[in-house]
Amino acid sequence: METVTTDDGVRLWASRSGRGEPLVLCHGGPGLWDMFEDVASLLADTATVVRWDQRGCGRSERCAGPWTTERFVADLDAVRRHFGLDRMALLGHSWGAQLALSYALDRPERVDALIYVSGTGIVPESDWHGPVKENFLARLGEDPERLSRWQDLPKEDRERAVLQWSAEFEDRERALEHAGRMADPWFGINTECNTALNAESRRTWGAPQLYDACRALDLPVLIVDGAQDIRPRSAVDSLERALPNVRRVSLPEAGHLPWVEDPKGFREAVVPALR
Repeated sequence: METVTTDDGVRLWASRSGRGEPLVLCHGGPGLWDMFEDVASLLADTATVVRWDQRGCGRSERCAGPWTTERFVADLDAVRRHFGLDRMALLGHSWGAQLALSYALDRPERVDALIYVSGTGIVPESDWHGPVKENFLARLGEDPERLSRWQDLPKEDRERAVLQWSAEFEDRERALEHAGRMADPWFGINTECNTALNAESRRTWGAPQLYDACRALDLPVLIVDGAQDIRPRSAVDSLERALPNVRRVSLPEAGHLPWVEDPKGFREAVVPALR
């Protein structure tokens, strides 16, 4: 484990493992922490994998922000510099896919390849938020007691998070088990970070200049979807259409965390992008 110090003095938790070309992972949230131990193990013979907790989250130093994409892009660059990387492949999941894309658009000269996993594309949030809520309530509502319990618990509660995350998995029999692993160890959700960054995304995502920037992005991009994600995969079509050099893989039996439910398919999709 290592400590990365950002240009404004915040200490970030980081870890490096495996061997091969550098791959830096950007976890989801916002306000969560790195849950990529399985991904690092899955790719250990192919890449030198760098994991890190975003500012104010997980094992990183608790701080007062600022909670902006620009600040998080700068933090990611501090991780790159700390590990002495001139260039790197980036893999981002969910909110982390948005962060990785933002970094690639801002500093393409530092990125060899972008692997965009379970994101929501570049359309406005209003295009997909309604269906996500409907799909979530339908999936969790398969067990009315579970849905009722989720509704009664405070937002920062671990059990509530596990119940909520259980909706992310296609395999309903193992959904609670998978979600429990995500919450172990439990570091607590940074709700201030989550609220601020989501509000920023609502203001800025879907802007015409974002489409123009993606059309000009001159590096290979792999989009990986779990076809059973509660977020409509059609939202990502916008990004796929905009990118000039893109490949897309959909894993039919996986939800929002495709490496958990289809590790073989996930590895087969990602490894060629690292070469």
